[in-house]
Amino acid sequence: MADPETPQVVSAQDLLRWSEALSGIARTGLGFTKSLYEQERFEEVLKVAADMRVAAGHELEAEVLVQEWLKTVGEGVPGYVTPKVAIGAVVGNDEGQILLIQRADFGVWLYPTGWADVGYSAAEVAVKEVKEETGIDAEPVRLIAVLDGIRMGFTRVPLYSLVFYCKALGGELEGHPLETRDVGWFSEDALPQPLAGWERWAPHAFKAIRGEPVEVLFDPPRNPVWREGEGQG
Repeated sequence: MADPETPQVVSAQDLLRWSEALSGIARTGLGFTKSLYEQERFEEVLKVAADMRVAAGHELEAEVLVQEWLKTVGEGVPGYVTPKVAIGAVVGNDEGQILLIQRADFGVWLYPTGWADVGYSAAEVAVKEVKEETGIDAEPVRLIAVLDGIRMGFTRVPLYSLVFYCKALGGELEGHPLETRDVGWFSEDALPQPLAGWERWAPHAFKAIRGEPVEVLFDPPRNPVWREGEGQG
């Protein structure tokens, strides 16, 4: 248990997570309420969330961020703010290596991943993203992880990542000219850096690549949810 006399250090990731949660609550509230009083209160919550987001390192000014959030407010169910959905693919080859890309936006390494597209199944998106980002043909085998992107440090956008284990079928390595800086196959003892969130997902991914039985990896509930505690990730 933390010493109540000791000041608690708040990380930028905590601020980001709290800011996005408050923003989601406020925008959802604005989408459902008809009360002018409640609208004003929710807009005040957005201002607090924007200040927290700026303190976490966001590039926009707080006032601009509030206006950007307000533009996304819908009415009723369309206004209910939820995390976006991303699809990831852990692709293994016969040498037990994993297929990784270096993202063009942040320069970090990660397995191929992209937003879920309307009209595609999740597995179809996995195949499409692997081909587009790496030039490799892949076959989805099974879902191996459902991860919270912000909690894992993957992104500043609230998202859930559905990760499939896939087998490489063929193709030639060729990174996407706009989305990737580099692409390659890597063994477990020679992973490139910086590799986003690898402590959490990489051991699980290589178990799947080796053919070991794995359950679906997910982020366990925290207690309390809003403060990181001992043994929580």
